[in-house]
Amino acid sequence: MQPIYITYLNRFDIEAAALSDAEILAAIEESLAMQGRRETEIEPRVHLEPRAGVEGHFNVLRGWIGGEIDAAGVKVVGDFVDNYKQGLPSEFGILNLFDPRTGMPRAILDASGITDMRTGAVTAIGAKYLARKNSKVLGHIGARGTAYWNVRLLDSLFDFEVIRVHSRRPESRNAFAERLRRDLNKEVIVTEDWQSCIEGADIVVEASRLSEPTPMLKTEWIKPGALVVPYGTMSAVELSLTDIMAKLVVDDWGQCKGGKFGSLRAHVEAGKLSEQTLHAELGQIVAGLKPGRESETETNLFWHRGLSLSDIALGHAFLKKAESIGAGHRLRYA
Repeated sequence: MQPIYITYLNRFDIEAAALSDAEILAAIEESLAMQGRRETEIEPRVHLEPRAGVEGHFNVLRGWIGGEIDAAGVKVVGDFVDNYKQGLPSEFGILNLFDPRTGMPRAILDASGITDMRTGAVTAIGAKYLARKNSKVLGHIGARGTAYWNVRLLDSLFDFEVIRVHSRRPESRNAFAERLRRDLNKEVIVTEDWQSCIEGADIVVEASRLSEPTPMLKTEWIKPGALVVPYGTMSAVELSLTDIMAKLVVDDWGQCKGGKFGSLRAHVEAGKLSEQTLHAELGQIVAGLKPGRESETETNLFWHRGLSLSDIALGHAFLKKAESIGAGHRLRYA
């Protein structure tokens, strides 16, 4: 058998490749369009909950993208709420890419940063198609790794006049705001509670870290015409939230309709979000198969659980960029 090599990108290689905001958004938007055109295959994520005496679980995401990318991928990401107590991020991820014709492994990538970036990019692309074009006020709940890329990539599209952030721990939200001030070169308001963060915002992102479902985000706080993007692992919204929405959009209905986790799990179980009430998957909108926002007055909701396709697409983009600058490692597999 001929020698088989795989490409390995560690965190430092990912940082060296340094995809621009525009490159990240372009990779994710194209993968969403391919999903909408059914040029991909995606299976609902599965979970592993180890009995290790801590609050945490592993997500396993699987998918395939055709076209130029032409790769199957599996990402495993651990999500452990109390990691901050050890000075660790809450999420660690590994992305594996394979040849879809032979099963031969092609690459292994640190996916912690990729997970953050692609999540922020999906939030931003969702807002591109579902929020008002003149949205100027952002209210963001949560300060975990994905939060930074939510705000950064949203701001790259909307150039907000007001950015408000809140999270449970003061030290976390203050550090988050300071990083955003430095990188975005604009003021960021830290709020002491959910209401003052969300009320009156044109775009609301809920990326909280709750231990159990708790209705922290009140429906009455949502401004008419706003876009709401809830994607916390545990639900933080009221059951009435979907009642005020003109359009309910998800990233992938197959994985949103099942499983125990997700911000709108109770809404699915209650029948408030179903095949009948769902407007579209985001990919269908990006591909031009279904409309996005159609008026200034409609209030919309976009729920995304995270797509393996986004990981594969962004992983592919990082591999190409790393190769062009000589970053990465060639490892002998067989």
